[in-house]
Amino acid sequence: MEKTGWLKKIAGIAGIPLAAFFITTILCGVQGVKLFETEGNWILFFRAAASVMLTTFALSLNLNSGRFDFSIGSVALLSSVISASVCTAAGLPTPVMLLLSILSGALLGLVSGMVYVIVKLPPIIVSLGVALFYEGFAFSITKGYGVSFVANLELTSFPGVVNYLLVIVCGLLLFVFLFDYTKFGYDYKALLSGQKVAVNTGIGEIPNAVGCYTIAGALMGAVGFISATNTGTIQMALNFGSIGTMFTAFLPMFIGGFIGRFCNEKIGYLLGAVTTAFISLMYARLNVDASIQQIVTALILVGFLIYLNNENKIIELVMLKKYLKKRQI
Repeated sequence: MEKTGWLKKIAGIAGIPLAAFFITTILCGVQGVKLFETEGNWILFFRAAASVMLTTFALSLNLNSGRFDFSIGSVALLSSVISASVCTAAGLPTPVMLLLSILSGALLGLVSGMVYVIVKLPPIIVSLGVALFYEGFAFSITKGYGVSFVANLELTSFPGVVNYLLVIVCGLLLFVFLFDYTKFGYDYKALLSGQKVAVNTGIGEIPNAVGCYTIAGALMGAVGFISATNTGTIQMALNFGSIGTMFTAFLPMFIGGFIGRFCNEKIGYLLGAVTTAFISLMYARLNVDASIQQIVTALILVGFLIYLNNENKIIELVMLKKYLKKRQI
């Protein structure tokens, strides 16, 4: 019985990422393409995993608390504009740009959280207003031309498997430590499980909410840095153009929530990001059109949600439990 439990746990943790790997490998093989062939393929895979993992962490922070935050993409945009502009003008190195991106992202997240608790409007409305403001601010800083530092070999030297692995490991460890081993994390979980009871016991709901916005902002600052240093350019987004960043995290968040039944939920989010990284790499290797990518990803998300909502029925159907019960009767 114990052995069966461990096998079920391992299958629950590794099943979806392994299935994604085998399916994408087979689809690429049918077209005569290897999923991993060059160093660039590995870089693309780990960059996607790192970026999506951090975005998933940032999205889940407020979404799990009932706060739908549309502004995380604009935070990534504006923080990268600030850090890239400063480092390009002052000739500062890549580590400084990363630090500036994280700090400016945290500050922008803090401002977003303060606006939310002060105006006391629904978080969806507040985040949409903040997203528009941050997009406009980034546009005004760059005069609409964006930021380009393609010729700056120092600032464009970050992309590499080792660097992205470091981002993944450090991001995961910090997130696990902060929410599983600190008072802030304990308060966060208490508010999730019973907000009214938690507040009555003395837990500060407002400071915790502002802290969540601040941490989410810092994570998105790192995401903006990863995106900017990949191409050496930052394109402007207006009229909610930055919101698309948020939607990249929905599929890995739901996958991570499912995997989290069998392990720490943060590891589940990482494996959800790894799953989507396989899919992203397959799109790139097969040169799939962007519109087709969106349709396929949406279908996968809808299919997974349908499974989650009908999980018991599907399991019964697959295992033929009802049929076997009738046979026994």
